[in-house]
Amino acid sequence: MFKNNFIIRNNFRYYSYNILPRNWKLCNVCNVVLFVRKIKFNLNVCYNCGYHFRISARERIKFILDYNSHIELFDYIYPIDFLNFFDIEKYYIRLAKSQRDIGEIEALLVFKGKIKSIDVIVCVFEFDFIGGSMGNVVGSKFISAVNMCLKNKLPLICFSSSGGARMQESLLSLFQMSRVSNILSKMKFPYLSVIVNPCMGGVTASLAMLGDINISEPRVLVGFTGPKVIKNTIRGRISNDFQCSESLLRRGFLDFIVTRKELKSKIYNVLDILRVTHI
Repeated sequence: MFKNNFIIRNNFRYYSYNILPRNWKLCNVCNVVLFVRKIKFNLNVCYNCGYHFRISARERIKFILDYNSHIELFDYIYPIDFLNFFDIEKYYIRLAKSQRDIGEIEALLVFKGKIKSIDVIVCVFEFDFIGGSMGNVVGSKFISAVNMCLKNKLPLICFSSSGGARMQESLLSLFQMSRVSNILSKMKFPYLSVIVNPCMGGVTASLAMLGDINISEPRVLVGFTGPKVIKNTIRGRISNDFQCSESLLRRGFLDFIVTRKELKSKIYNVLDILRVTHI
């Protein structure tokens, strides 16, 4: 029933967007209004239906790596507008705006740290930086991370969340698919690919699906082209779970689907097993 501009269902209050208070947030799946502080304590997971909200790269590092154990690597590599590209606005202006608003230099961050005493190299995509798109700097930082793993005999973990290759860098961004795939073929130590929502395009077609173990969070959109584009192309029906991580798990594209709370422990267990078998 309607009462005071919101609907009461099962003791939850369903607010409309225009009157939602600042300290509350609406779940994208169950439409329940959630207390922001409680969501953050729950690792940005809906405490009603389990929906995983998108989080920043640095927030993810905080709960994946041990406290005060990580250092950032390759943060001196800056993107350059090689082609003087212009779409709605010039590419270098778009880069400057993203760097100012997001506070990051590029869409990929690389860290060295520990997961329950195991030394690791971790790459994390920042989706808010031009959609986490993969350009020349992203490919170079990932290759540098793999080379550091080979040099120091460390496992590599990559959290992929991207819209694909960066169109503003044209063929230079597409070259990164072959570059990262080639360097991963030389990887002699465990490489874990963790796919988070969403992961599309050239990132899915290269480094995201080349892990020794491919892991995903629940309800993640994974694919090369978006479901709406495919539906309009084939002019037919697609299933509700099309390109969903649960569907890919049934078809063998993924090895595990792990909730955010259990992710660190799962990664540690996998690394521990692979470390023993590698020795």
